[in-house]
Amino acid sequence: MANDYKSEDEVLGKAYDSKLMKRLLGYIKPYKKYVIIAIVLNILVSALGPLRPVLTKIAIDKYIAHSNYHGLLIISLLLFLSLLLQAVIQYFLTYYTQYIGQKTIFDLRHQLFTHTQRLALRFFDKTPIGRIVTRVTNDIEALNELFSSGIVMVFSDVFTILWILVFMFYMDVKLSFVTLSVLPALIYGTFLFRKKVRERYRDVRLHLARLNSYMQEHITGMNVIQIFHKEKDEQKRFSQINNDYRNANIKAIFYYAIFYPGVEILSSTAVGLIIWYGGGEIVRSSLTIGVLFAFLQLNEQFFRPIRDLSEKYNIMQTAMASSERIFKLLDNKTFIKNPEQPVKFENVKGGIEFKNVWFAYNNDDYVLKDVSFKINPGETVAIVGHTGAGKTSLINILSRFYDIDKGSITVDGTDISTIDKKDLRKFISIVLQDVFLFSGTIRSNISMRNDAIALEKIKEAARIVGAERFIEALPDKYDEVVKERGATLSVGQKQLISFARALVYDPKILILDEATSSIDTETEILIQKAIEKLLVGRTAIVIAHRLSTIQNADNIIVMHKGEVRETGSHQELLAKRGIYYKLYQLQYKDQEIVKAG
Repeated sequence: MANDYKSEDEVLGKAYDSKLMKRLLGYIKPYKKYVIIAIVLNILVSALGPLRPVLTKIAIDKYIAHSNYHGLLIISLLLFLSLLLQAVIQYFLTYYTQYIGQKTIFDLRHQLFTHTQRLALRFFDKTPIGRIVTRVTNDIEALNELFSSGIVMVFSDVFTILWILVFMFYMDVKLSFVTLSVLPALIYGTFLFRKKVRERYRDVRLHLARLNSYMQEHITGMNVIQIFHKEKDEQKRFSQINNDYRNANIKAIFYYAIFYPGVEILSSTAVGLIIWYGGGEIVRSSLTIGVLFAFLQLNEQFFRPIRDLSEKYNIMQTAMASSERIFKLLDNKTFIKNPEQPVKFENVKGGIEFKNVWFAYNNDDYVLKDVSFKINPGETVAIVGHTGAGKTSLINILSRFYDIDKGSITVDGTDISTIDKKDLRKFISIVLQDVFLFSGTIRSNISMRNDAIALEKIKEAARIVGAERFIEALPDKYDEVVKERGATLSVGQKQLISFARALVYDPKILILDEATSSIDTETEILIQKAIEKLLVGRTAIVIAHRLSTIQNADNIIVMHKGEVRETGSHQELLAKRGIYYKLYQLQYKDQEIVKAG
C-alpha cells in the first residue's frame, strides 16, 4: 500500500508545469470576461494601498509643515475616500475571484465525475476507490484554492510590489536603492524556503495518504476488528501512522517558523536603513520628513505581498501535483467503446447466443474458454458450477461491462458489439447477490430516481416480488428513508428491493446472479412464486448455488474452469451422472445432514 501511494502521492513533479497550467487555464476560458474584470480591479486596488503613503507625504510636507489646516482637511478626506474605494473594489474583487473559482471547479468536478462514470469496470477492478474519491474531493479542492485565491490574486501581489517601486523611485531614487538593498538576502531566503517546504510537504502528503488509507480500510472492516478483539493492536498501529503524519507537519511548520521571522528581520533592517540614511539626508536638508515617513509605510507594505507570494507558491505547487493526478484520471481511456454507427435495437425478443467466446480479465489468463450456447426467447436457463467456473463473467460480458477477446455474442441475431451500450442495457435487468442500495428512499432505490416511473408501477413491482408486505409496514412506506448501503434493512429486505428494482423496468432479459442466496426460506418461497409469473414472455438467466431453485429451468448449463461441460434439463443431467450429478449429491447430502441434526 505504501509503495502504491508513493507512485501517486509522494512524487511531486514540477513546482510549475506550463503544459498543466495551460490546460488548467482552459477551464477559466468560459469566464474570460470575469477574469479581465478581476485583473483590472486588481490593478486598481493594488495602487490604492501604496497611494496612501504618498498622500501622507503630501499632508506632512505641504500642509502640516506649513500649518495649512484647510489643505490638511482635504488630504484627510482623500485618504478616507481611498480607504473606502479600496474596500468597495476589494469586495467586488473577492466576489469575482470566488465566482470564477467556484464556477471553474464546478465544471471540472462535473467533468471528472461524468468521466469516471463512463469508465469500464476493468478500471475499477485495478484502482482503489479511496484514490478516486480523493481525486474528486481533495485534489479538486486544491485546484479550488488555486482558481479562487491563486492565479488571479497573484496579480494583486505583483501589481502591489510594482506600484510600491514606482512610488518609491518617484519620490527618491537613492533612498529606494537603500531600502531595496536587503532584497538579495530576501530572494535567497525565499528560494531556500520554497525548496525545503516542497520537500517537507511531499512527506506530509505521503503520510496523509497512508492515514486516509488506514482509516478507510479499518472503519469498513470494524466488525472484523471487534470480533477478533484487535482494537488495541490497531490503535497502536494507527498511533504510529498518526505520529508520522504529525511529525511531518511539524517539520514543515519549522521552516515557516524560520522564514516569517526572517522576513520580519529583513523588514526591520530595511526600516533601520531608511531611518539611518533618510534621517541623515533630513539633517543635511536633502530630504523631507514626509518622504521618510512615506518610505517607512511603503516598506511595511512591500514585504507583505512577498510573504503572500510564498503562500501562493505553495498553493501553486499543491495545485500542480493535484492537477497532474486529475488529468491522469481524465486521460484514462479504459472505456467500453460504442460503435461509430450503432445498429437500431428495438422490439427485442431476448434470443441470446454465445459463439466460441473467449474472455480474460488479465491478458491471456482466460476465465472463459471457447464458450458456446444458445438461449431461445422466453427460455429460463440456469448456469451452475463451482466458484470461479466463470458464471458471473458470462453476465459481465453479456451486459458489455467487459468486451470479449474472441468469438461473438448476439441478441436476436445482432452482435452486441454493434449495439449502443445504453440501448443494450435498457432491455437487461440484473439482480446481484451483493445488493447495493443508495442513500434516499425505498421509492428512489426501486426507480433509480427515474421520475418517469409512476408510484403505482413501483408498488406493482414490489407486490409481485413480495416486498409490499414489509414496505407497507414501515412508517413512511415507499418514502421511508434508506440509510447508506441500506443499513436499517435486513439482507432479505434489501434483496427484495433489488428484485423490484430490476422488474420495474420491464426487462426482456432478466438475470439473477445468486439472487436468492441471502434470503430466508419463507422469503425464497415468495420469490420463487413471483419468478414463475415474471418469467413469462422474458428470457431469464439464473445463476444459483442452490440447485433446488433451478430444477424447473428449461435448460441448465454446467460450467467448469471456464468451459461449458454439460447442458440439459435437471433430470437429463442427473441421468448423465457427471459434474451436475456430483454437485446435486453434495447438496442433497448436506440437506440430509441438516435434517438429521
